[in-house]
Amino acid sequence: MVNLQCRMYENPFPEPEDLVIAVVRDIQEMGAYVTLPEYADCQGMIMLSEVSRRRIRSINRLLRVGRQEVCMVVRVDQEKGYIDLSKRRVSPEDVQKMEEKWSKSRTVHSIMRHTADSVGVDLEDLYRRVGWPLYRKYGHAFDAFRLMVADGNIDNPAVVEANVSAVLGSLDIRPEEQEALLKNIRRKLTPQATKIRADIDVTCFDYEGIDAIKDALRIGSQCIVEPSNPVKIRLLAPPTYIVTTTALQRQEGLGGAFKGD
Repeated sequence: MVNLQCRMYENPFPEPEDLVIAVVRDIQEMGAYVTLPEYADCQGMIMLSEVSRRRIRSINRLLRVGRQEVCMVVRVDQEKGYIDLSKRRVSPEDVQKMEEKWSKSRTVHSIMRHTADSVGVDLEDLYRRVGWPLYRKYGHAFDAFRLMVADGNIDNPAVVEANVSAVLGSLDIRPEEQEALLKNIRRKLTPQATKIRADIDVTCFDYEGIDAIKDALRIGSQCIVEPSNPVKIRLLAPPTYIVTTTALQRQEGLGGAFKGD
């Protein structure tokens, strides 16, 4: 039977001073027991003295069962599996940085897990041959996966082949695994269209000013020849008009919206 349980990173335990995501499981007078989802839910503890820099009147006001907390690793006993954590040593900047990493790691883990399940291999085996080598080479496997769909031309076979070869070419990955991996990357990481809006004031003081404005806006709309980035113009309230478009690339959309300037 395929085993789909595995840590996210190559090291089985975090190192002291690493930032981790901790899920609060139980709260006691001495502190809180937590699990670390990045490390296959290994257990850790936040001592009461490491919960906050301020005086603690009630630990239940600072920690709640089921909530995720960004913590710093204080000590690790790999033989006993004990991990001591601190919440009070984490700065707001640390929280933001860790939340961004956690979002990436969850996405990678979902892609890897679905791939392993679909081809019938153990998740840890796939991580050892594909995921963790990408972490070593690119800093984060998410960045490697993004490179495979970076051009936004995932339906172009030549572009896909070049991107996949650049990222996966040196790895021990079978054709069916590569196909399944790419399918899941497409499903998770295909760029989403960005909506771009600009409010513009249009005035004309000539005798037939209204008609002149209508003609100018119509001609401006006709200047947009890119079918993937249609531009719409509608009246908000004189003299303000709203120009909207959608695009996979923000700069591309801005260029389309203001091409007629």
